[in-house]
Amino acid sequence: MNSELNKVKRVCVIGAGVMGSGIAAQAANAGADVLLLDVVEGAAEGAIKKMLKTKPAPLMHKSFAKRIQPGTVEGDLESVSECDWVIEVIIERADIKQQLYRDLAQHLREDAVLSSNTSTLPLEILTEGMIDDLKSRFLITHFFNPPRYMRLLEVITGPETDANAVAKVLDFADRHMGKSIVRCNDTPGFIANRIGTYWLHCAVTEAIRRGIGVEEADAVLGRPIGVPKTGVFALLDLVGLDLMPHVLKSFEDTLPEGDAFHELGPAPEQLQTMIDAGYTGRKGKGGFYRLDKDRNKEVMSLLDGSYALAKRPKPAALKASRKLGLQALFTHESAEGTYAWSVMSKTLSYAVQHAPDIAGDIEAVDRAMRLGYNWKWGPFELIDKMSPAWFADYLEAQDMEVPAMLAAVGNKTFYRVQDGKLHRFNGTRHVPVERTAGTISLADIKLTQKPMFSNPSASVWDIGDGVACLEFTSKMNSLDPLILWIVNKAVKELPARGFKGLVIYNEGSNFSVGANIAMVLIAGKLHLWPLVQLILSYGQNTFRRLKYSPFPVVGAPGGMSLGGGCEVLLHCDRLTPHAETYIGLVEAAVGIVPGWGGCKELLVRWTQTKDRPGGPMPPVMRAFETIATAEVATSAFEARDHQFVRNGDEIVMNRDRVLATAKQNVLELAVDYTPPDPLEMRLPGPGGRAALMLAVNDFVNKGVATPHDATIARELARVLSGGDTDVMDICTEADVLKLEREADIRLAKTPETMARITAMLKTGKPLRN
Repeated sequence: MNSELNKVKRVCVIGAGVMGSGIAAQAANAGADVLLLDVVEGAAEGAIKKMLKTKPAPLMHKSFAKRIQPGTVEGDLESVSECDWVIEVIIERADIKQQLYRDLAQHLREDAVLSSNTSTLPLEILTEGMIDDLKSRFLITHFFNPPRYMRLLEVITGPETDANAVAKVLDFADRHMGKSIVRCNDTPGFIANRIGTYWLHCAVTEAIRRGIGVEEADAVLGRPIGVPKTGVFALLDLVGLDLMPHVLKSFEDTLPEGDAFHELGPAPEQLQTMIDAGYTGRKGKGGFYRLDKDRNKEVMSLLDGSYALAKRPKPAALKASRKLGLQALFTHESAEGTYAWSVMSKTLSYAVQHAPDIAGDIEAVDRAMRLGYNWKWGPFELIDKMSPAWFADYLEAQDMEVPAMLAAVGNKTFYRVQDGKLHRFNGTRHVPVERTAGTISLADIKLTQKPMFSNPSASVWDIGDGVACLEFTSKMNSLDPLILWIVNKAVKELPARGFKGLVIYNEGSNFSVGANIAMVLIAGKLHLWPLVQLILSYGQNTFRRLKYSPFPVVGAPGGMSLGGGCEVLLHCDRLTPHAETYIGLVEAAVGIVPGWGGCKELLVRWTQTKDRPGGPMPPVMRAFETIATAEVATSAFEARDHQFVRNGDEIVMNRDRVLATAKQNVLELAVDYTPPDPLEMRLPGPGGRAALMLAVNDFVNKGVATPHDATIARELARVLSGGDTDVMDICTEADVLKLEREADIRLAKTPETMARITAMLKTGKPLRN
């Protein structure tokens, strides 16, 4: 599989609809040349243009659109002979797909792989009449929408599928497209949609039958069970209500008679009534939720279809679950508690009953639901949280059938830690959970050891081979003095313990949302300006020690890496970011400038850029533009445009591989490592500051920027231009750090900045004042 001949370099996607174009975009993100074909003339060209405008963007960088070549099935099918992998994403009709496969067979290379993105049709049906040679290179690769952001890839193969063909596609999908691959059996709906559709259909039908309101249903079927706050009905609005009748009909036609899915009945009449009236969800006039003319949220009554203002109720069952957990939710004697039990008891039982048929093991089921439907815990993990024995007993008490696997696990749990390793129940005994080769899980490491040192906000772990990992554990991984204390301790003690280097990494949804700005708010309100000065100095000194530590430091972010989180990364020797890293210095949005070395480090990076224009102003202008506008790169590739990520930094597409790759980078850097030399700069001083403010004042006059925006920009311009320096003078990093501190003290004393910080803490949104 390491041979160049076995690598996927060119991909063809047939079908330029929403799904097909999304897969084509992700293949381009993966570095492949892509041929995008459609039966309609101009459809592929239109899809590529739409990619550049769609939000959230399917492309990780706009330049990647150049990797996609448009064409038509009629005129360009011969070009598939140049492709290593052909993905069919056309209408869900077996006869049309089979005809396309016959046409493709004439042009495919003998080593090319063909796959279908079908979500409903079994492999057995798709391969009817297919020649043996092509059948051996055919499989189902079921992507989830949107393909860039949904990590799940369900893969279905048959007994005749060639192992080398499968390995070729899976290697590319894993390492380059960033997919978490779940092998499924060839059954209707595979894993995620089989369980997920049952859950959604059950939730809607039970709510209608029991007279439960939309908001109440979403409240108890949302966060308490680890589902995103959308719950059920808001999720259906997001997906599109018009898709549900087609999906339900497909399951009605393909599932065997005795399947519990049929007991739920057909799609509710209310659903079709809404669709006919144009209420198809967010893409239509609204759905179960909508916005009125004043953009207030309204919610639909399931009784008569009328809308009323949303009330955001908090049912008693919800409050009970927060205190006492799932058992309290499901046994609560309110209508909402009974509803939650009715939906989840059926859904979890359905998952347990069919797991042996639809998947190789329970971990595959749980991972499919986590990644495909954004559940925090999969079905078996949820049952473990409430106790399998309790769940079985309560099912029995309600005269409901206890699935065989649930009865078999008895008083044990579906997952357990044994010999320092996570094990899963396979129906008769517990066996180790196998991880993908080449990955390191920090969660697994925690099963085998205690942290070398830790506090409530951070921990340091030994990840082997003389490499340590610093993990943030505060709320949303926001930076506070406890994290800074751990960083200082790591820099001081790791060399004495024989460690070669450090990775800064965590497995949270976000690397760090920034510094805990509540510290500044409290100190500011009490006029404790020496405390603000101390906080700023402590952060600057900590990150300076990190940058000049005697061992290499590699930052390995994923998700949001904002403000102080970005400043941590700017002080690392190298980054190994997940491709889905959203990074930026956003301090201006809360009325301050980066005060822990962010201004200094971005200025240093632009100064050191080899192909930049000469003179002192270009680095200052680039850094000023990025920081003043609170620019956030929406991928690691885009972050290179802003110097948050440098050209030598290795971007990792699969998040499961980030820690292992970062560790390897540390080991490479550790060979003959020497810390970087501090940079001395020549900055433009007051003249440069005046030039920067010309544009800012123009924006204020046009109403694009507010007066306080100008105040912040003026302070930022002073920092980046070197204060009162002369262009002939040398500015050290320490000089710029002093300017950062002075600027933030002055800004913190303004009521406008205090208002911005207060608004961000209360609403999570920036205030423009």
